[in-house]
Amino acid sequence: MKKNLEQQRIEALYRYEILDTPADGCYDEITSLATKIFDVPISIISLVDTDRIWFKSTYGLDVEQIPREPGLCSSAIMSNEVYIVESARQDPRTMANPLVAGVMGLQFYAAAPLTSSDGYNLGTICIIDKNPRILNCKEASILLHLSRIVMDQFEVKLQARKLLKDFQAKAFK
Repeated sequence: MKKNLEQQRIEALYRYEILDTPADGCYDEITSLATKIFDVPISIISLVDTDRIWFKSTYGLDVEQIPREPGLCSSAIMSNEVYIVESARQDPRTMANPLVAGVMGLQFYAAAPLTSSDGYNLGTICIIDKNPRILNCKEASILLHLSRIVMDQFEVKLQARKLLKDFQAKAFK
């Protein structure tokens, strides 16, 4: 039986063994840096699982995960480009979203996909503001660069785990 793209994407996500792992300083540094670069109160490194969006790192938000719906990251991973919502209360894609209409009052959202080496969008690095704003081309490019740095870290840690497993398998033969 042939797997659909979403099943393949989820398998790629699980291959990184990063879901539900403890906080990691390098990712926390990236989200902290993103809030400073873009002058926003919230930055998140998210991973989109089957039924939830799990946050590997957050700055300005004290939440570990949210349901996949109504999360904006689920929409953002559908594109290989930066996904931008400049004024969420005016944007038909988001005006009814509880994160926009509810207590959080999200107005601005921009996310760059975290794309695996085999081409699957696993999650995003996103920036959020409670005020509408515009993301210019230079800023969108910076957000894409940050997403690549995050993925490089994922790849390095995956390779390190593989090397350790290979070493342990040989050492304990």
